[in-house]
Amino acid sequence: MCGWNQTSLEDFILQGLFDDSFNHLCLFLLIMLVFLTAVSGNSLTILLICADPRLHTPMYFLLSQLSLLDLMHVSTTIPKMASNYLSGQKSISFVGCATQHFMYLSLGGAECVLLALMSYDRYVAICHPLRYTVLMSSRVGIMMAVMSWLSGFVNSLILTSVLMSFPFCGSRIIHHFYCELPAVLKLVSGNISVFETTVYICSIILLLLPIILVSTSYGFILYSVMQMRSAGSKRNAFATCSSHLIVVSLWYGAGMFSYMRPKSQRTSLQDKVGSVFYSIITPTLNPLIYTFRNKDVAKALKRVLRRDIVA
Repeated sequence: MCGWNQTSLEDFILQGLFDDSFNHLCLFLLIMLVFLTAVSGNSLTILLICADPRLHTPMYFLLSQLSLLDLMHVSTTIPKMASNYLSGQKSISFVGCATQHFMYLSLGGAECVLLALMSYDRYVAICHPLRYTVLMSSRVGIMMAVMSWLSGFVNSLILTSVLMSFPFCGSRIIHHFYCELPAVLKLVSGNISVFETTVYICSIILLLLPIILVSTSYGFILYSVMQMRSAGSKRNAFATCSSHLIVVSLWYGAGMFSYMRPKSQRTSLQDKVGSVFYSIITPTLNPLIYTFRNKDVAKALKRVLRRDIVA
Protein backbone atom coordinates (compact mmCIF):
# COMPACT_ATOMS: atom_id res chain seq x y z
CA MET A 1 0.00 0.00 0.00
CA CYS A 2 1.41 3.36 -1.03
CA GLY A 3 1.54 5.91 1.73
CA TRP A 4 2.07 9.65 1.66
CA ASN A 5 5.48 9.50 3.35
CA GLN A 6 6.86 7.17 0.68
CA THR A 7 6.47 9.77 -2.06
CA SER A 8 6.44 13.10 -0.27
CA LEU A 9 10.06 14.01 -1.03
CA GLU A 10 10.14 12.81 -4.64
CA ASP A 11 10.38 15.37 -7.43
CA PHE A 12 7.76 15.81 -10.13
CA ILE A 13 8.65 15.97 -13.82
CA LEU A 14 7.17 18.85 -15.82
CA GLN A 15 6.65 17.78 -19.42
CA GLY A 16 6.80 21.41 -20.55
CA LEU A 17 5.67 23.04 -23.78
CA PHE A 18 8.68 22.60 -26.03
CA ASP A 19 11.06 20.00 -27.41
CA ASP A 20 14.50 20.56 -28.98
CA SER A 21 13.28 21.39 -32.50
CA PHE A 22 13.98 24.73 -34.17
CA ASN A 23 10.25 25.54 -34.43
CA HIS A 24 9.84 25.06 -30.70
CA LEU A 25 12.88 27.26 -30.08
CA CYS A 26 11.14 30.02 -32.03
CA LEU A 27 7.97 29.47 -29.99
CA PHE A 28 9.99 29.63 -26.79
CA LEU A 29 11.56 32.95 -27.85
CA LEU A 30 8.09 34.28 -28.70
CA ILE A 31 6.76 33.24 -25.28
CA MET A 32 9.71 34.98 -23.61
CA LEU A 33 9.03 38.14 -25.62
CA VAL A 34 5.41 38.05 -24.50
CA PHE A 35 6.54 37.44 -20.92
CA LEU A 36 8.85 40.47 -20.97
CA THR A 37 6.04 42.55 -22.45
CA ALA A 38 3.72 41.47 -19.62
CA VAL A 39 6.32 42.25 -16.95
CA SER A 40 7.20 45.67 -18.38
CA GLY A 41 3.59 46.66 -19.14
CA ASN A 42 2.23 45.76 -15.72
CA SER A 43 5.25 47.19 -13.90
CA LEU A 44 4.88 50.46 -15.79
CA THR A 45 1.19 50.60 -14.93
CA ILE A 46 1.90 50.18 -11.22
CA LEU A 47 4.68 52.78 -11.27
CA LEU A 48 2.55 55.34 -13.12
CA ILE A 49 -0.37 54.96 -10.72
CA CYS A 50 1.95 55.27 -7.72
CA ALA A 51 3.90 58.22 -9.14
CA ASP A 52 1.04 60.40 -10.38
CA PRO A 53 -1.19 61.94 -7.64
CA ARG A 54 -3.97 62.43 -10.21
CA LEU A 55 -4.32 58.66 -10.42
CA HIS A 56 -4.69 58.18 -6.68
CA THR A 57 -8.38 57.25 -6.94
CA PRO A 58 -10.21 53.99 -6.11
CA MET A 59 -10.55 53.08 -9.79
CA TYR A 60 -6.82 53.32 -10.46
CA PHE A 61 -5.95 51.75 -7.14
CA LEU A 62 -7.95 48.67 -8.17
CA LEU A 63 -6.28 48.79 -11.57
CA SER A 64 -2.87 48.78 -9.89
CA GLN A 65 -3.94 45.70 -7.93
CA LEU A 66 -4.96 44.00 -11.18
CA SER A 67 -1.54 44.77 -12.67
CA LEU A 68 0.19 43.46 -9.53
CA LEU A 69 -1.79 40.21 -9.74
CA ASP A 70 -0.90 39.82 -13.43
CA LEU A 71 2.76 40.58 -12.77
CA MET A 72 2.95 37.97 -10.01
CA HIS A 73 0.96 35.49 -12.08
CA VAL A 74 3.38 35.40 -15.02
CA SER A 75 6.33 35.40 -12.61
CA THR A 76 4.97 32.29 -10.89
CA THR A 77 4.98 30.04 -13.95
CA ILE A 78 7.13 31.33 -16.83
CA PRO A 79 10.58 31.63 -15.15
CA LYS A 80 10.47 27.98 -14.04
CA MET A 81 9.37 26.88 -17.50
CA ALA A 82 12.19 28.89 -19.08
CA SER A 83 14.86 27.60 -16.68
CA ASN A 84 13.80 23.99 -17.28
CA TYR A 85 13.90 24.45 -21.05
CA LEU A 86 17.29 26.19 -21.08
CA SER A 87 18.91 23.79 -18.63
CA GLY A 88 17.42 20.66 -20.16
CA GLN A 89 16.06 19.61 -16.80
CA LYS A 90 12.36 19.04 -16.24
CA SER A 91 12.14 18.36 -12.52
CA ILE A 92 10.38 20.39 -9.86
CA SER A 93 10.52 19.51 -6.18
CA PHE A 94 7.45 18.52 -4.20
CA VAL A 95 7.66 21.74 -2.17
CA GLY A 96 8.30 23.77 -5.33
CA CYS A 97 5.26 22.26 -7.01
CA ALA A 98 3.07 22.90 -3.97
CA THR A 99 4.31 26.51 -3.77
CA GLN A 100 3.73 27.12 -7.47
CA HIS A 101 0.26 25.58 -7.26
CA PHE A 102 -0.64 27.70 -4.25
CA MET A 103 0.62 30.92 -5.84
CA TYR A 104 -1.03 30.59 -9.23
CA LEU A 105 -4.36 29.43 -7.74
CA SER A 106 -4.32 32.19 -5.12
CA LEU A 107 -3.55 34.90 -7.68
CA GLY A 108 -6.11 33.56 -10.15
CA GLY A 109 -8.86 33.44 -7.53
CA ALA A 110 -8.03 36.96 -6.36
CA GLU A 111 -8.23 38.26 -9.93
CA CYS A 112 -11.66 36.66 -10.44
CA VAL A 113 -13.02 38.50 -7.41
CA LEU A 114 -11.21 41.76 -8.21
CA LEU A 115 -12.59 41.96 -11.76
CA ALA A 116 -16.11 41.53 -10.39
CA LEU A 117 -15.59 44.29 -7.82
CA MET A 118 -14.16 46.56 -10.52
CA SER A 119 -17.45 46.18 -12.41
CA TYR A 120 -19.21 47.56 -9.31
CA ASP A 121 -16.85 50.54 -9.45
CA ARG A 122 -17.91 51.18 -13.06
CA TYR A 123 -21.58 50.79 -12.07
CA VAL A 124 -21.27 53.45 -9.36
CA ALA A 125 -19.29 55.80 -11.65
CA ILE A 126 -21.94 55.70 -14.39
CA CYS A 127 -25.20 55.11 -12.54
CA HIS A 128 -24.47 57.19 -9.41
CA PRO A 129 -21.79 59.72 -10.43
CA LEU A 130 -22.78 62.30 -7.80
CA ARG A 131 -22.41 59.73 -5.01
CA TYR A 132 -19.22 58.15 -6.37
CA THR A 133 -16.88 59.67 -3.79
CA VAL A 134 -19.14 58.39 -1.01
CA LEU A 135 -19.88 54.90 -2.36
CA MET A 136 -16.33 54.37 -3.68
CA SER A 137 -14.11 56.01 -1.09
CA SER A 138 -10.45 55.10 -0.65
CA ARG A 139 -11.44 52.94 2.32
CA VAL A 140 -13.91 50.99 0.17
CA GLY A 141 -11.24 50.51 -2.50
CA ILE A 142 -8.80 49.10 0.06
CA MET A 143 -11.50 46.79 1.46
CA MET A 144 -12.21 45.51 -2.06
CA ALA A 145 -8.53 44.77 -2.64
CA VAL A 146 -8.21 42.98 0.71
CA MET A 147 -11.35 40.96 -0.01
CA SER A 148 -9.93 39.89 -3.39
CA TRP A 149 -6.55 38.84 -2.03
CA LEU A 150 -8.10 37.08 0.98
CA SER A 151 -10.61 35.15 -1.15
CA GLY A 152 -7.87 33.86 -3.43
CA PHE A 153 -5.61 33.02 -0.49
CA VAL A 154 -8.23 31.02 1.45
CA ASN A 155 -9.43 29.13 -1.64
CA SER A 156 -5.89 28.24 -2.69
CA LEU A 157 -4.78 27.28 0.83
CA ILE A 158 -7.62 24.79 1.18
CA LEU A 159 -7.27 23.22 -2.28
CA THR A 160 -3.47 23.09 -2.25
CA SER A 161 -3.32 21.58 1.25
CA VAL A 162 -5.79 18.85 0.37
CA LEU A 163 -4.31 18.13 -3.07
CA MET A 164 -0.72 17.79 -1.87
CA SER A 165 -1.79 15.53 1.01
CA PHE A 166 -2.93 12.84 -1.43
CA PRO A 167 -0.54 9.97 -2.20
CA PHE A 168 1.22 10.04 -5.59
CA CYS A 169 2.10 6.40 -6.11
CA GLY A 170 2.37 6.08 -9.87
CA SER A 171 3.86 8.31 -12.52
CA ARG A 172 5.36 11.63 -11.40
CA ILE A 173 5.18 13.16 -14.90
CA ILE A 174 2.96 16.26 -15.03
CA HIS A 175 1.75 16.72 -18.60
CA HIS A 176 1.95 20.49 -18.34
CA PHE A 177 4.49 23.30 -18.10
CA TYR A 178 3.62 24.10 -14.47
CA CYS A 179 1.81 22.52 -11.53
CA GLU A 180 -1.75 23.30 -12.55
CA LEU A 181 -4.50 21.66 -10.52
CA PRO A 182 -6.10 19.42 -13.22
CA ALA A 183 -2.68 18.17 -14.38
CA VAL A 184 -1.47 17.34 -10.86
CA LEU A 185 -4.81 15.79 -9.94
CA LYS A 186 -4.34 13.16 -12.68
CA LEU A 187 -1.36 11.75 -10.75
CA VAL A 188 -3.23 11.20 -7.49
CA SER A 189 -3.71 7.63 -6.32
CA GLY A 190 -7.02 6.94 -4.59
CA ASN A 191 -10.59 8.22 -4.57
CA ILE A 192 -10.75 11.93 -5.43
CA SER A 193 -14.47 12.27 -6.18
CA VAL A 194 -15.13 14.40 -3.08
CA PHE A 195 -12.17 16.65 -3.86
CA GLU A 196 -13.30 17.05 -7.50
CA THR A 197 -16.73 18.11 -6.25
CA THR A 198 -15.06 20.63 -3.92
CA VAL A 199 -13.02 22.02 -6.81
CA TYR A 200 -16.16 22.36 -8.91
CA ILE A 201 -17.96 24.22 -6.10
CA CYS A 202 -14.97 26.55 -5.65
CA SER A 203 -15.00 27.19 -9.40
CA ILE A 204 -18.67 28.15 -9.22
CA ILE A 205 -17.98 30.52 -6.32
CA LEU A 206 -14.95 32.18 -7.92
CA LEU A 207 -16.13 32.14 -11.54
CA LEU A 208 -19.91 31.99 -11.91
CA LEU A 209 -20.80 34.24 -8.95
CA PRO A 210 -18.42 37.01 -10.11
CA ILE A 211 -19.82 36.64 -13.64
CA ILE A 212 -23.33 37.12 -12.23
CA LEU A 213 -22.16 40.25 -10.40
CA VAL A 214 -20.49 41.58 -13.56
CA SER A 215 -23.59 40.85 -15.66
CA THR A 216 -25.86 42.53 -13.11
CA SER A 217 -23.63 45.61 -12.91
CA TYR A 218 -23.48 45.98 -16.67
CA GLY A 219 -27.20 45.39 -16.97
CA PHE A 220 -27.78 48.46 -14.79
CA ILE A 221 -25.07 50.35 -16.67
CA LEU A 222 -26.68 49.57 -20.04
CA TYR A 223 -30.06 50.71 -18.74
CA SER A 224 -28.55 53.99 -17.47
CA VAL A 225 -26.71 54.59 -20.73
CA MET A 226 -29.89 54.09 -22.74
CA GLN A 227 -31.55 56.78 -20.62
CA MET A 228 -28.82 59.31 -21.49
CA ARG A 229 -29.83 61.93 -24.03
CA SER A 230 -26.36 63.09 -24.96
CA ALA A 231 -24.55 61.03 -27.62
CA GLY A 232 -21.25 62.20 -26.12
CA SER A 233 -22.19 60.88 -22.69
CA LYS A 234 -23.10 57.52 -24.20
CA ARG A 235 -19.78 57.31 -26.02
CA ASN A 236 -17.85 58.17 -22.85
CA ALA A 237 -19.78 55.55 -20.86
CA PHE A 238 -19.15 52.84 -23.43
CA ALA A 239 -15.49 53.81 -23.70
CA THR A 240 -15.15 53.59 -19.92
CA CYS A 241 -16.67 50.11 -19.78
CA SER A 242 -15.44 48.50 -23.00
CA SER A 243 -11.90 47.89 -21.76
CA HIS A 244 -13.11 46.24 -18.57
CA LEU A 245 -15.56 44.06 -20.49
CA ILE A 246 -12.81 42.84 -22.84
CA VAL A 247 -10.53 41.94 -19.92
CA VAL A 248 -13.40 40.23 -18.06
CA SER A 249 -14.37 38.19 -21.13
CA LEU A 250 -10.80 37.02 -21.73
CA TRP A 251 -10.15 36.07 -18.11
CA TYR A 252 -13.44 34.39 -17.20
CA GLY A 253 -13.67 32.67 -20.59
CA ALA A 254 -10.24 31.10 -20.19
CA GLY A 255 -10.96 30.20 -16.55
CA MET A 256 -14.23 28.44 -17.40
CA PHE A 257 -12.55 26.59 -20.27
CA SER A 258 -9.83 25.32 -17.92
CA TYR A 259 -11.85 24.47 -14.80
CA MET A 260 -15.49 23.91 -15.66
CA ARG A 261 -15.30 21.50 -18.60
CA PRO A 262 -16.38 17.90 -17.96
CA LYS A 263 -13.46 15.61 -17.18
CA SER A 264 -14.32 13.39 -20.16
CA GLN A 265 -13.72 16.29 -22.56
CA ARG A 266 -10.28 17.23 -21.24
CA THR A 267 -7.03 16.63 -23.10
CA SER A 268 -3.50 17.62 -22.10
CA LEU A 269 -3.14 19.79 -25.22
CA GLN A 270 -6.37 21.69 -24.50
CA ASP A 271 -5.30 22.24 -20.89
CA LYS A 272 -1.95 23.63 -22.04
CA VAL A 273 -3.54 25.95 -24.60
CA GLY A 274 -6.05 27.26 -22.05
CA SER A 275 -3.30 27.79 -19.47
CA VAL A 276 -1.05 29.61 -21.94
CA PHE A 277 -3.95 31.93 -22.69
CA TYR A 278 -4.84 32.94 -19.14
CA SER A 279 -1.38 32.67 -17.58
CA ILE A 280 0.62 34.44 -20.33
CA ILE A 281 -1.57 36.08 -22.98
CA THR A 282 -4.19 37.69 -20.72
CA PRO A 283 -1.67 39.32 -18.30
CA THR A 284 0.10 40.73 -21.38
CA LEU A 285 -3.05 42.11 -22.96
CA ASN A 286 -4.50 43.61 -19.76
CA PRO A 287 -2.19 46.65 -19.56
CA LEU A 288 -2.52 47.19 -23.33
CA ILE A 289 -6.32 46.95 -23.30
CA TYR A 290 -7.17 48.46 -19.94
CA THR A 291 -4.39 50.91 -19.22
CA PHE A 292 -2.80 52.40 -22.29
CA ARG A 293 -6.15 53.01 -23.96
CA ASN A 294 -6.99 55.14 -20.93
CA LYS A 295 -6.51 58.88 -21.49
CA ASP A 296 -5.59 59.59 -17.85
CA VAL A 297 -2.87 56.96 -17.86
CA ALA A 298 -1.56 58.15 -21.23
CA LYS A 299 -1.34 61.71 -19.88
CA ALA A 300 0.42 60.44 -16.75
CA LEU A 301 2.98 58.65 -18.93
CA LYS A 302 3.60 61.83 -20.93
CA ARG A 303 4.06 63.84 -17.73
CA VAL A 304 6.57 61.33 -16.38
CA LEU A 305 8.52 61.27 -19.65
CA ARG A 306 8.50 65.06 -19.86
CA ARG A 307 9.73 65.30 -16.28
CA ASP A 308 12.60 62.88 -17.03
CA ILE A 309 13.60 64.81 -20.15
CA VAL A 310 13.63 68.12 -18.29
CA ALA A 311 15.65 66.58 -15.45
